[in-house]
Amino acid sequence: MVVEKKSVVVFYKSLFCFFYFFGQMSERFKVPVLKTGKNNILRKFESCFVRLSYSMFFSILFFPFLGSLFAGFFGRFVGRKGSVFLSTFSIFISCFFSWFFFISSFYSPISFHFVLFPWMSVSSLFIYWGFLFDSLTYVILIVVTSVSLLVHLYSSSYIENDPHLPRFISYLSLFTFFMLILITADNFIQMFVGWEGVGLCSFLLINFWFTRIQANKAAIKAIFINRIGDYGLALGIFALYLAVGSVDYAIVFSYVPFLVQNSFYFFIFNFDIVSCVSLLIFIGAVGKSAQLSLHTWLPDAIEGPTPVSALIHAATIVTAGVFLLARSSPFIEYSSFILNVITFFGASTALFAATTGLLQNDLKKVIAYSTCSQLGYIVFACGVSAYHVGVFHLANHAFFKALLFLCAGSVIHAIGDEQDMRKIGGLAKLLPFTYSSIVIGSLALGGFPFLSGFYSKDIILENAYGAFSSAGHFSFFIGSVAAFCTSFYSIRLLYLTFLSPANGFKKRFENIHESSFAISFPLVCLAFGSIFFGFFIKDSFIGLGSSFFNQSIFIAPFHLNSFSGEFLPSHIKLFPSFMAIFGMFSSFLLFNLFRSELVFFKLNPYLRFFYTFFNKKWFFDKFYVEIFGQSGLSFAFQHTYSLIDRGFFEIFGPFGISNSTQFFSISFSFLSSGHLYHYLFSILIFIFSFSFFILSPFSFSPIFFVLIFFMM
Repeated sequence: MVVEKKSVVVFYKSLFCFFYFFGQMSERFKVPVLKTGKNNILRKFESCFVRLSYSMFFSILFFPFLGSLFAGFFGRFVGRKGSVFLSTFSIFISCFFSWFFFISSFYSPISFHFVLFPWMSVSSLFIYWGFLFDSLTYVILIVVTSVSLLVHLYSSSYIENDPHLPRFISYLSLFTFFMLILITADNFIQMFVGWEGVGLCSFLLINFWFTRIQANKAAIKAIFINRIGDYGLALGIFALYLAVGSVDYAIVFSYVPFLVQNSFYFFIFNFDIVSCVSLLIFIGAVGKSAQLSLHTWLPDAIEGPTPVSALIHAATIVTAGVFLLARSSPFIEYSSFILNVITFFGASTALFAATTGLLQNDLKKVIAYSTCSQLGYIVFACGVSAYHVGVFHLANHAFFKALLFLCAGSVIHAIGDEQDMRKIGGLAKLLPFTYSSIVIGSLALGGFPFLSGFYSKDIILENAYGAFSSAGHFSFFIGSVAAFCTSFYSIRLLYLTFLSPANGFKKRFENIHESSFAISFPLVCLAFGSIFFGFFIKDSFIGLGSSFFNQSIFIAPFHLNSFSGEFLPSHIKLFPSFMAIFGMFSSFLLFNLFRSELVFFKLNPYLRFFYTFFNKKWFFDKFYVEIFGQSGLSFAFQHTYSLIDRGFFEIFGPFGISNSTQFFSISFSFLSSGHLYHYLFSILIFIFSFSFFILSPFSFSPIFFVLIFFMM
């Protein structure tokens, strides 16, 4: 305990040095101060205030890194409690300053751009370490830091008995740090550093229990599939540099109108520059935000500890792709084709994940597929140029999705690590607080009226219909069907876990009790956000005439759909809410009547196909394993390994050289007969042949020399 107190003192000293360092840095970079007729005292006060503001901005970024550093490298000295305290306190400071600037942005929506020092200079490419704080950054900041703070607090009790708790807390703080680097960067290269960092941290956290084979496989799957999207984003950044000559946001986005209708040739094909770069950027977003075709890693990410699932699915890696689309809106808006592609992929993902979640039996996997579905909503909101509505739903979704995962963790923690909903049941009276919290999260997820999800999900569908395009109408009807499925599996989760008769082992139910304060307090905070955040913020974010996102999100005048969506007929506006409520009632009645969906599907043989199809996740995993996995392994073994590695390389490589050396050595050894006249004869033949080779004018003399040599 003495060691932990000393570590806290060291931490506070480093905190003081941190603020002093940034104060001196701001003085070195000549922080601008208004030169008016004020006296020197007022001017000095203003200068100190500006420097303090700079320190607060940088504190948001680097305090999570300091917490990760202390917990990771000094965890064995400060202990588990010391690691948790230092990391949680660091995230609290970052969260406090994030909320401070977010609330301040309502009164003065001013963007701050800091350029610190050069990072790299290659030919005409100059990259500086710089940070951009605008309205979009503030929104994602409060989402990331708030959820991360609650997850840190939750983890301190959830895995308090794990001997590797300091390492886990260090990974969480590092995850938060890289996400903050991603969203505050002022250029694509610096953003790519955070982009790769969150991918690395997701691998480390999913594979935290590295002795579990499923965790190993899920982590490898996550980082491998994300590399596909990262490769597309990297190509997009290269193409941006070739087209514009810079990777800074300000330069790239201001240069976009000059790239419209410009094209380049690749082989015999002609490609539009804006569409090509936008497509590559979207491929990066598809990988990180788990859209259709690169979605398979997200449901398997639940193999990590439950707090990791809450952080991944609510606030960090899955939001990175949506943030990239919103940040790149000045580029994407000039390509109608890519907007239609984004809309199609988002709507298809929403439908696929919603129908797949209908028949999953793992508690966390149902919530994971709901994340995939909600990300589909957010992405097709960007596709219909409603970026501000998508970001609004992203913020709402973070609260109720983190609430659902942490409630699932509370259930799993209480019932002895059981995740199969069919083996639980009857927990409503045993865990009343957790039940109340998960009801709030499930209703908000389903879009129940006057909860946070209702205000953002319905506005997305209204903007989609208000686009009055084939892609918009397609996404509206697909999204409405997905809303029905979402409500259906939300009530199914509640019924099988809490309302149905107990269906587990007696020993699992004997010691059930509500979780500790460290687990319950985050649930209270997230439940409050799931109820009230959407109501209080909606007018500022998506209200008509609101200028909150004007400086950070660009929407082309010919893509403005807010006014059209506002004045739609009443039956169009109420249709998604009707589908959601109908899904809730039908799910409750179905499970009350049949007790199990298996009975219902066995009644009709035509429904068995759909049951298998949805339960097996549309056979995406089977398709990837058999077509790409097995075929790739077979090709790698039969051709690249057997033919090239074990064939060509070994014949002309080390084995071939050693075998040929041995063969020639044995051949030359027969020339040693041990008789003196044989050696003299060989010397005479060599002298004669060498003389003939030197003096002969004929071209066949080397051949003659070789023949004489072998005749010996």
